[in-house]
Amino acid sequence: MTPPADTTVDTGIHIPPADAASGCCGAPAKVAPATVAPANVASATVAPANVAPATVAPANGPPVAAHRAWVQLRAAASRVARTDRVWLLVLVLVALMAVLDPAGFGGMIAFALAALASTAPYILVAVLAIGFLKATGAERIVATAFQQGGERRMIVVAALVGGLAPFCSCEVIPFIAGLLAVGTPLSAVMALWLASPLMDPSIFVITAGALGLPFAVAKTVAAVGIGLTGGFAIRWALRAGLFADPLRARTGGGCCSKRRAFEGRPVWRFWQVEERRSVFRGEVAANGLFLLKWLTLAYLIEAVMLAHVPAEAIASVVGGEGLLPIVLGAVVGAPAYLNGYAAPAVVDALMQHGMAPGAAMSFMLAGGITSVPAMAAVFALVKRDVFAAYLGLGVGSAIVAGALYAAAVPYLV
Repeated sequence: MTPPADTTVDTGIHIPPADAASGCCGAPAKVAPATVAPANVASATVAPANVAPATVAPANGPPVAAHRAWVQLRAAASRVARTDRVWLLVLVLVALMAVLDPAGFGGMIAFALAALASTAPYILVAVLAIGFLKATGAERIVATAFQQGGERRMIVVAALVGGLAPFCSCEVIPFIAGLLAVGTPLSAVMALWLASPLMDPSIFVITAGALGLPFAVAKTVAAVGIGLTGGFAIRWALRAGLFADPLRARTGGGCCSKRRAFEGRPVWRFWQVEERRSVFRGEVAANGLFLLKWLTLAYLIEAVMLAHVPAEAIASVVGGEGLLPIVLGAVVGAPAYLNGYAAPAVVDALMQHGMAPGAAMSFMLAGGITSVPAMAAVFALVKRDVFAAYLGLGVGSAIVAGALYAAAVPYLV
């Protein structure tokens, strides 16, 4: 009978007894002390671990050089994906300008840089104002305006706040969600919705720099007027039995800064508190970069339009007198609008090509109301019938405001 020690484990690999010292774990324990090779011998017969990556290609993959190139390409693609899309668009536009019009490339870039330089003081004023409001906590003042008074007073205050306060469209979502939660009438909310995407301190100074102070003032008045019109129209509709259940089952959050506003009374000497100084620096930097990227894109587009878009083509569509150019300006503004910071430069180029002043105003107003962030601020909170009312009131009021501005232009020049 075969001894048990020879058949304890059958691994399919048969090693002679004399070689059991090579380290097979199935070898008898009594043999190990006499047959294990010294440690330095084992190290001499096994390749170092750090040699493997240089000599072995990845399993089921390309050779090492191709594999490394693939990894680097994926890393570069990941970095591009994290890059701001506006800056990517700027780079693509500059590259296209250089390839498609090398002769005029230098002139277009010079125009864009000169326009940025002329707008720089307005950018500085805008970002410092926003930083001050955020750091002091003065933005909290506007919320108290909705906590007292009747519905009509709320509508008026909402239109004024929307047309003058530094709210971006996505900041309006959590702000209005809170107002609706405490029972603020839909009429006042609609007034704020319509006015808020049209004007704020930053948009005002950028518009004044590109299109002149009269146009900026007129647009501010129009923003407040559109808010009032929408608010009182919804008030009448509510009394007529419409929009009885306007809210969605759930509400969304904001897409802007995650920092919550300071509670309590404003601290006007914010520089004495480190946290508020930090907020000021952060807001100035963030808003400065925001304005810089959008204005860079806008001035590049303006340079291309001035160089390559025939003036006759623009004038034939939105030029001339009458109501039709104003209506067309509002219709074109809905899909073509960038945002309130980039639009003034584009409209300036359109006006130099023959766009009528009334059409320019309706373009700016309708475009702001129908921009994606502004519509998202409404669609996230209310049902479709209220959203349709928002669009109808906004575009209709933009056409009326454009007509009124066209009639007033002779008295403003």
